[in-house]
Amino acid sequence: MTSVPPGLVSRRIPSQNIVSRLLCRELYGTAHRRNSLNTTRGFHTNIFPDFTLVNVEKPPCFLRKFSPDGKKFIAFSADQTSLEIYSYQGPAAAGDLLQGAGGEFLGSEETETNQRVRNVVFNRFFKLKYTVSVSPCSEQLNRECSLFTDNGRFVIVGSAAFVPDEPHAAMYCMYRNNESVSPNPRNPLEDYTLHIVDIQEGRLCDKTTFKTDKIFLSHNQGLYLYKDTLAVLSVQHQTVHIFQVDREGAFIKVREIGRNCFDNDDFLLSPVLSAASQTSLPNPAVYRAYKETTINLLKHRILVFLYKRAAVLSKQDGNPYELRNFYKFFDQVRWLKMWKMQLLDTSHLLIKYASEEVVTLRSSEPNSQPSYFVVYNIESTEVLAVYENTSQQLLDLFENFCDLFRNACLSLSTGYTSSPSNNIYANLIQQRFKQTIVSAKNGGANEARKRVLAQLPISAQSYSSSPFLDLSLFSYDDKWVSVMERPKACGEHPIRFYGRECGLLKFKIYAGVQGRNPPPQARRLVAFTFHPTDPFAISVQRTNLEYVVNFHVRHDTKV
Repeated sequence: MTSVPPGLVSRRIPSQNIVSRLLCRELYGTAHRRNSLNTTRGFHTNIFPDFTLVNVEKPPCFLRKFSPDGKKFIAFSADQTSLEIYSYQGPAAAGDLLQGAGGEFLGSEETETNQRVRNVVFNRFFKLKYTVSVSPCSEQLNRECSLFTDNGRFVIVGSAAFVPDEPHAAMYCMYRNNESVSPNPRNPLEDYTLHIVDIQEGRLCDKTTFKTDKIFLSHNQGLYLYKDTLAVLSVQHQTVHIFQVDREGAFIKVREIGRNCFDNDDFLLSPVLSAASQTSLPNPAVYRAYKETTINLLKHRILVFLYKRAAVLSKQDGNPYELRNFYKFFDQVRWLKMWKMQLLDTSHLLIKYASEEVVTLRSSEPNSQPSYFVVYNIESTEVLAVYENTSQQLLDLFENFCDLFRNACLSLSTGYTSSPSNNIYANLIQQRFKQTIVSAKNGGANEARKRVLAQLPISAQSYSSSPFLDLSLFSYDDKWVSVMERPKACGEHPIRFYGRECGLLKFKIYAGVQGRNPPPQARRLVAFTFHPTDPFAISVQRTNLEYVVNFHVRHDTKV
C-alpha cells in the first residue's frame, strides 16, 4: 500500500451504516454534519433499488407514470381509449417472492421460479382500481400526454383523430384567422379532445374539444398546467387557450390569446368588423377572420414593444441604428409563428416564436433556426420582454433561476429536482456541455447559447423528483438516465450509481433483457419511470416494435 505524500490528508469515508446514521440523527438532529446527509432524503443512499426484475409480464396496456404523491399509477389501455388507474402497494410488496434470489437481477433463465415471479410480480406492486372509458373509438389517447393537478386528484389526458379527407374540411375551419398556418403532410390536421379524470373516484369529469387543429400533445408540449391554470397552444390557429380547472374537475374557459388579448375584444370590435367590409357582394352572410388584413393583437403588441425599445436605444446612443434594424426586420417578425409556450406562473406566458417552416415541421434542423422568446402578461396583456435564441441575458436568467422555469415540484413539499441553479454538479454538467459546443467544429459561444436555450420553453411535469436521480446524493452517467423523463439510448452495460459523499458503488440498474444481443440495425431506446420517493423504478425498453418491461426494486441479497 502506497504511503500518503507529506502534507496531504487521506480522505476519510464517513460511516455508511444506516444504524449508526440513525443513531447520529437521533442524538444530534438533522442539522448536525449536514455534509454526511443525515436528512430524510439523504437516507436514500442506504435504501435504493438494487435488484432488477427482467422482462416482467404486464397487462395489455401502456404504462405512463405515478401520481405526484406516489399512491396511484396510471396506464393507457391497449386500444388507447381508456385510462387504467392502479393503486401502488409499496416498495416491499414482492418481498416474499424474492426470498432466496441472489445477484443483481432476476435472470432470463426459463426456470419455474423465475417464470412465476415474472407472471405475478406486476399484480403484487399494482392493483387495478378503476378502468375509465375516456375517449370515443374514433379518437386515440396520446400515451405520452398526462398532467396531474397539484392535489393529485385529477389527471388531464389528450386524445386525437385525423381529420378525414372526405368530406374535406371547410376553409374557414382550417383558417380561423389571418395567422393560421398552412397544413402539409408532415403537419396533418386533427380533432383533439382534452379529458380530465378523477383518479380517486375513477370517473370522467369533463372534456373540451378542438376541431380541425394542430396541438402537440406528445410530452405535454402543447399543454401547460400551473396550479389550476391550464394553457393550450393551437399551432394551427396561433391561439393560446386559457382554462381554469375548478375543484370539481371542470374546464372553465377564461380567454383566448392571439387574434384577441382581452376576452371582450370581439364585442368591442364588432361594430367595425362586419361582413359587409370584407366583400362588395350584396347581403354578405358571415364575417371571416382569415380575410383580415390587419395585424392581430398579440403580434401588434410584440411589434410595439420592439419599436419602443428600438426608439429608446436609438435616443440613448444618438444613432438611428436600432430603429433602422427594427424597420429592416419588421416583416420577418410579422410573419413569425407561435411554436411552443409555457406558463411561468398564473399571470405570465413564455412563448417561443419561429418561422412557419419550423412550426409546421418542414425544417430538418429546427433548433438551429432563428427563434424568439416573448414574455407576456396575461392579465395586463403587456409584452414584458423579447429575447433572441442567442441572448446571453436570457441564458443567465435560465441558469440562475432554472427551477422557476421547470416548476417541477409545485405540489410536493419535499419535492426536489437537480438543476443548474440549485445543484453544483448539475451546473458542472451544463458548463461542460456548453464548453463542448464552444470547442466543436462549427461551434462557438453563440451556438452554445442557442443549444442551451433550445430547452425553452420547458414542457410541464417532465422532470422526476426521485431522490435516486438527485445529483447531490448520487453520481451517474446522464447519457443513460436523467431527471428529465425522456427516452434515452440503451447501453449494453448496467447504469452504475455511486454515492456522491463516499464515491462507493451503491447500486446498478439493468435496462432491457440481459444476455440477448439485439439486431444490429435496431435502435434501442429505454424510458424510465421513477417513483417520487420510494426505491422503485420501471424501465421500458423499446427495440423496433418489441417492448421489455423491467422493475427495479429494493432487495437486500446480503441478509
